[in-house]
Amino acid sequence: MAVTNSASMTISEMREFAGFEPAEQRYIKRSLDIGLGRQDAFKLWARNEGESAAIRSQYVAYQELKTLRAAIPQETALSQIEGFIGKLTRVAAFDLAQERIECFSAFRFLYERLLGADVRPWLPSAFCAAAALPQIRPERRKILLQSLSEAAATAPGWSDRAPSFYPEFIDAEAA
Repeated sequence: MAVTNSASMTISEMREFAGFEPAEQRYIKRSLDIGLGRQDAFKLWARNEGESAAIRSQYVAYQELKTLRAAIPQETALSQIEGFIGKLTRVAAFDLAQERIECFSAFRFLYERLLGADVRPWLPSAFCAAAALPQIRPERRKILLQSLSEAAATAPGWSDRAPSFYPEFIDAEAA
């Protein structure tokens, strides 16, 4: 039964990922390579100098991820929120400012994998904070903030099940 449950969750995650725009999918895969240290993102993802510069900036922004993974506060621990949510908002603002993440679902999908399941309760507030910053163009701000559903914003609880599907780059020849 556990294997069936796990397989159906993986398929559900794959379907969710397939529903994202191609640019979102590409950015998520690149971000996972950078954030999880899976591949050399420059070799794999840089098609031109502009992308090389963006990848370099992303490596710098993602240096906070290791600290964030170790600092996820308990939901009721108010004393730990300031340092955590500030850093998470800064990294999230970097990602949203790249204009590749189009909605909260794609943001949540990426950050659950970058930081783990325990970050789920903090994602709506970090997303809203980052999306509302002046670094995000006003028309993008509106689109991003409207993508956060009421259910996601007011969820009474979150699953602690770790993500099981981590999308990767697949060479066209291998596919």
